[in-house]
Amino acid sequence: MTVTLADVAARAQVSPATVSRVLNGNYPVAASTRERVLRAVDELDYVLNGPASALAAATSDLVGILVNDIADPFFGIMASAIQSEIGGPGGRAGGERLAVVCNTGGSPERELTYLTLLQRQRAAAVVLTGGAVEDTAHAAAVSAKLRKLADAGTRVVLCGRPPAPEAVALTFDNRGGGRQLTEHLIGLGHRRMGYIAGPEERTTTRHRLEGHRDALEAAGIEDDPRLTVLGRYDRRSGYEATLELLRRDPSLTAVVAANDTVALGACAALRDSGLRIPEDVSVAGFDDLPFAIDAVPALTTVRLPLTEAGARAGRIAMGREEPPPGGIATVRGELMVRGSTGAPRK
Repeated sequence: MTVTLADVAARAQVSPATVSRVLNGNYPVAASTRERVLRAVDELDYVLNGPASALAAATSDLVGILVNDIADPFFGIMASAIQSEIGGPGGRAGGERLAVVCNTGGSPERELTYLTLLQRQRAAAVVLTGGAVEDTAHAAAVSAKLRKLADAGTRVVLCGRPPAPEAVALTFDNRGGGRQLTEHLIGLGHRRMGYIAGPEERTTTRHRLEGHRDALEAAGIEDDPRLTVLGRYDRRSGYEATLELLRRDPSLTAVVAANDTVALGACAALRDSGLRIPEDVSVAGFDDLPFAIDAVPALTTVRLPLTEAGARAGRIAMGREEPPPGGIATVRGELMVRGSTGAPRK
């Protein structure tokens, strides 16, 4: 059943004219009244300008790009590539679309808020980047939002995110990449490897760690839980986690990091501890961010084609490229072997 302006007014206990003033922002309204109206809009999931069936042919020139942290090169590269593909024919403002990058800061609540705002703005397309939060209630809420967006004519694309029935998905093979990295280190002779994971609630964290553990199991190496440390996807986390790993096991010969930024922190911690890379301890990262090759020594890592994946997501979002068969494509990484890994010390 379609929610109307009158429904919102009844819920907020104001007149329909007051609801209109709050939503249009063209008339002064008391702060308490405005808050009451906006709460009613959220509770009823009201979409401005009528039912979804009427919106399918009336989407705006807005394209939303959701990222976890725009300061993280992983997300910045994808957002830039997506934005580079959203111009051209189709928009009303000289053929261009307006890209809005929504920085969630990793907050599930902010993610839902941005999806609601983009729904109200009748976005032409929405692209969600990076891993998802592993929480059943949040996943259900996101699915409901994506379904409403799609029903209203918005193209929804996931880039680097696990598949969802409501969207086209370009999903990264994080599990396979994690396995590749650890297999490489095992092949060099490493048996005592520390692993620095990302936040526990993220799908990317789980999948990369599962790949690492798959490689250990296949090689008959015991997975020592003391050698896995959870943290954030940042340099400080890599630094602190490496010091903790060295405290737990001074004999470890390699550190596998959840991403390249974490790996840089690990390298700094090893140097500050008087250890050489890779002579004493090898270090491996993930993503192949631009600075990985310029690190000293250059980082062994798994290269994810972030620019290519982002550009493809942008083209699909704009309807300039057909979605993959079944709406899902797996983007695989490439192992980049560089100077930060070597055979373990004797």
